[in-house]
Amino acid sequence: MKSIFLNDEASTPVELDTRESAASLSAMHGLLLVVTLIVVFGLTMLYSASYNTDGLKYFRNQIIWAIMGGFGGAAAFIIGYRKLASWSGFFMGLSLLLLLIAAFCFPAINGANRWIKFRLPGLEMTLQPSEFAKIAVTLFVAKYCTDNIRTFNQLRGKRGLLPLVGISGAVICAILIGRDFGTTLLVLTVTVVIAWIAGLRWFYLAIPVFFSALVATYVVLFDANRLSRVTTFLRPEEMREGSGYQLWTSLLAFGSGGWTGVGFMESRLKQKYLPEQHTDFVLSIVGEELGLIGMLAVIALYVAFTWYGLRISLNSRSRLGMLVSCGLTLGISIQAAINLAVVTGSVPTKGMPAAFISYGGSNMMASLIAVGILVSIAFDNAYMNYNAQYLNSIRAKLAFLPFFRHYRKDEEE
Repeated sequence: MKSIFLNDEASTPVELDTRESAASLSAMHGLLLVVTLIVVFGLTMLYSASYNTDGLKYFRNQIIWAIMGGFGGAAAFIIGYRKLASWSGFFMGLSLLLLLIAAFCFPAINGANRWIKFRLPGLEMTLQPSEFAKIAVTLFVAKYCTDNIRTFNQLRGKRGLLPLVGISGAVICAILIGRDFGTTLLVLTVTVVIAWIAGLRWFYLAIPVFFSALVATYVVLFDANRLSRVTTFLRPEEMREGSGYQLWTSLLAFGSGGWTGVGFMESRLKQKYLPEQHTDFVLSIVGEELGLIGMLAVIALYVAFTWYGLRISLNSRSRLGMLVSCGLTLGISIQAAINLAVVTGSVPTKGMPAAFISYGGSNMMASLIAVGILVSIAFDNAYMNYNAQYLNSIRAKLAFLPFFRHYRKDEEE
């Protein structure tokens, strides 16, 4: 496939006309509105799903993570996607380190080594490095393909395909070591899509697909837990007393919801019948309490998010912005689609939260940071190098601090 940006210089952004800039800003406003609606809806349903069993514990924690994610998204917007992409090598190294720490230094939870536990004053927090690794890999692959558009199709060389595969493959393998098979496939899919859009030849793409199929077959056949999930997904009713209990209960929740649901806060299956009702299976409670209409509204919000994210990508000023926005949008959208498929019994059960809705601080924070990067790309489409003005303004206001003294001297000179 030939890149549509093949004749562009990586460091020279393309000037857009007024119509395209306005379209990008319109998509940004739509994206922010949709994300706000999903987050508020998710907090509301989390309150309903967890209140009877855990009070306000999860609700309070999720609000804290949402606030932190909001600040993280704002920081990503101010810094700008270009600067963040230039730091992608550091982010990849940090992600690899945190993933290995989670895999080897912390005990497994539900059969997976994905989390790092730590304490803040009066609050115990859990960090899932793979959620942030998704952003790091997206930035790195997009940056590498942008900087080496004419050489990354070569198999050898320091700017060829092997460095891209080696560095991104190391992080993806670290996610797999932590037994997070769903996120591994998600990150690998986004990586392949970004490289394909950038112009990677199809026969190179066949290599990771082939090895991924081999790994998936090995993991399923030689991992009793995952093999059980596959067989349960195929026959949930027959196994409802054992390994199929969770999926069968989820299907009962959807069935009892009907068209309009049993009413907000009125779910019966959340009364300690449905496991993980506030995390991976929160959409089952949505289906029971709000019915098919509520689920269609959720799907419509996710579709709108994908639409606005891809519009930002198509109106991007640069190849880098196009690849990053496409990768981040697809990462969140595919994750949401997988969760919808899991709770409805369309695919085997896996630990994949519903973006912006399921309880999970790392997922919420990482998703909002990704939104901040998308907003940065959209804003840059209309106002090139906007972030330099913001950063200079912030430095000027903080010039009284010791580590900003050099900036004050430069201004005085």
